[in-house]
Order: sequence, then C-alpha cells, then structure tokens
Amino acid sequence: MMRQLARRPEDVPAVFAERFNLGDAAAVAEVYESGAVFVPESGSPLTGQLLHAANGRFLDLGLPITVRPRHVHTAGDLALLIVDWVIDGTDRDGRPVRVEGTATDVARRGRDGYWRYAIDSPFGVGTRTGGQEDDPPVSH
Repeated sequence: MMRQLARRPEDVPAVFAERFNLGDAAAVAEVYESGAVFVPESGSPLTGQLLHAANGRFLDLGLPITVRPRHVHTAGDLALLIVDWVIDGTDRDGRPVRVEGTATDVARRGRDGYWRYAIDSPFGVGTRTGGQEDDPPVSH
C-alpha cells in the first residue's frame, strides 16, 4: 500500500520517491501543490501539465530514484529541503542511465495538514551529470 502524503516536511522526498518508484504518475502529481513550479534548468520554470510531463519522461525510464535529504529548514508552513538524489540503471532500451543531482526544494503545508512541493529545483545545487543530453532532469 502506498504511503499517504507527508505530515512532516522531511518526509516529502521519501513520499515522492516511493510514488516515483511505483511508476504512478498520478500519485507523483499529488506530491505537488496546485501551481507548483518545477525548474529543470535555471530560468526555465514549468508548471501544470508541463511539470507533470517532465516527471513522466523519467518515470518512463522504469528506473528507481534514491533520495537522501541533506538539510530540512522549516519556518511555519514553509520548508527548504536540500536533497541528494540519483536515478541509476539500464533503461528499457538497454542503455545505461545515471542522472543525479542535489535538489533545492520548497515544500508548503496545505490546509489539509499535508506537505507538498511548491518549488522543485532538482539541479538547484551544482550542475546536472549523466543521462542523455536531450533528457529533461527529474524531480527527486
């Protein structure tokens, strides 16, 4: 059974990873608040369907994501999360894939008490490594 949304900000990355690793795009989308921003590269924020499509391209690889929260700083209903993540394995076409980064994310506690991503910047710290040049980065 899939875990519910995060009740604590430090649990948001694990909830995301579990849903991502199930390959459930709709469940991944629930980890983002309405109007959330996904920043695959500096200056190119995505929202709505474009955000979910960017995550979907990585879900389609069929590879698991591993997340390791490094820092979580909370102020009221906002939290800054610094999270190391990696997607590593062989894609469905037999090609080796390794995409990794250190995300800089902002989560917000909703009126329902659950924490969701408001801003997801998967390569917020450093630059992207690995993967294919035309692959979009993925959220962690």
